[in-house]
Amino acid sequence: MRRDLRLGAWALVWALAQPAGATDLVQAWQAALNNDKTHAVARASHAAAQPRRDQATSLWRPNVGLSASVGLASNQTEVTGAQFSAPGLGSSTGVGFNTSVNNGTASRWAVSAVQPLYNPERRAQQQQLGLSVDAAELEWQAALQALMLRTAERYFDVALAEETLRVQQGQLDAVQRAATEVRDRFELGSAPVTDTFEAQARLAGIRAQVLLADTDLQQKRQWLADSTGLPAAALRLPAGVAPSNGTGPQRPLAGWIAEAEAGNPGIRLQRLAGEIARQEAAKYSARSSARLDLVAQVARDRLSGNGDFGAASNLSANQAIGLQLTIPLFSGGYRSAKQDEALLLADKAVAEVDNTRQQVAQQVRSVWLGLSVGTERVTALAQALQASESRRDATRLGHQVGHRTTLDMLNAENDSAAARLTLAQARTVLWLDRLRLAALVGQLDEAALRSVAQDMAAPAGP
Repeated sequence: MRRDLRLGAWALVWALAQPAGATDLVQAWQAALNNDKTHAVARASHAAAQPRRDQATSLWRPNVGLSASVGLASNQTEVTGAQFSAPGLGSSTGVGFNTSVNNGTASRWAVSAVQPLYNPERRAQQQQLGLSVDAAELEWQAALQALMLRTAERYFDVALAEETLRVQQGQLDAVQRAATEVRDRFELGSAPVTDTFEAQARLAGIRAQVLLADTDLQQKRQWLADSTGLPAAALRLPAGVAPSNGTGPQRPLAGWIAEAEAGNPGIRLQRLAGEIARQEAAKYSARSSARLDLVAQVARDRLSGNGDFGAASNLSANQAIGLQLTIPLFSGGYRSAKQDEALLLADKAVAEVDNTRQQVAQQVRSVWLGLSVGTERVTALAQALQASESRRDATRLGHQVGHRTTLDMLNAENDSAAARLTLAQARTVLWLDRLRLAALVGQLDEAALRSVAQDMAAPAGP
């Protein structure tokens, strides 16, 4: 019953502490989604990759072209030793024919169509285009997760900076009261002058810390405003850094590493890079060199004008359809060199997959270990804060009755403030580690952000 009353009291305190219109983590992410400049570049890159699917499909469609030309041309034709025959005229041998057109009008038009039938090189190119779109999708997923993490980090930076300023302002007020009390006691002769010096020195130091904390808060608030597009002056976060009810990673480390190997965008991108390199090598293999096309053409050529023998006109028209086989016989070693390069790049991609897998496993292990002890660490720090505040209250009372020195009281105030800030930092690290672990296995989404936002609002701890 006592625990339930304690939790209910914390819920009431948290509800009353929320400022009207406070921006939660999910709202900050949604605002950054449409305003963050780095993410805008990723969005444009993702959109530019989508037409590649149409490019891949078009590789097996017929290519139809129209060509036309007009200009001036001359033509001289001389035939000797020909045989001529015509009905009613008999036949003659040794006949000559001469035609000419000088600076006549020449025109030509042609319509041609080529339909690929067998082309391994084009097939490999189609695979590459499809794989590049898949890679763009993975890059987009990674960009979304990066924006979530970036927004969360900036959000918690602001929340922690606000908490730091609030705690230090509270410490400043407490030391100010202590300095006033010590000065009054010194004037009454019940405190040594060294106590006033100690209080004034500590007061000046805390004032400097408050100024630094305020500057840090303004800078971090502006960074969050730049990312979200929300006015920095109007950007309000929940009051203080909320308690944490976060749990550990809930599954064994081996399970998380297996999920990361299957779902991590970086590992999947490296695998796609290796497949793209293998398709590049296939484009230049010996069996990919031959290609078979269905070719059709309709053309018409005309030349007309005046020549040495009077007006003349030449007209030629043709239509053709058939199969065209192309086999390169010698390329100077270019194709084999390109294939060797692509195979070596494929080997490099395999090595990069292994390297990325190892790095991701190390990151998963580090975050998993942090989460495994994170909740217990937060609980221990919360207990340490309670003890520190109890010590501070006892030291204040002891100072009033003369059992504790001014320095003891100032140190107790400082230790209590430091304990509160350490607890706030541990809580933000715990939340960020949850998001980082989700990103490492490719599962960071708005639901994960909402879960953290709900955990931030849940009452718990001191």
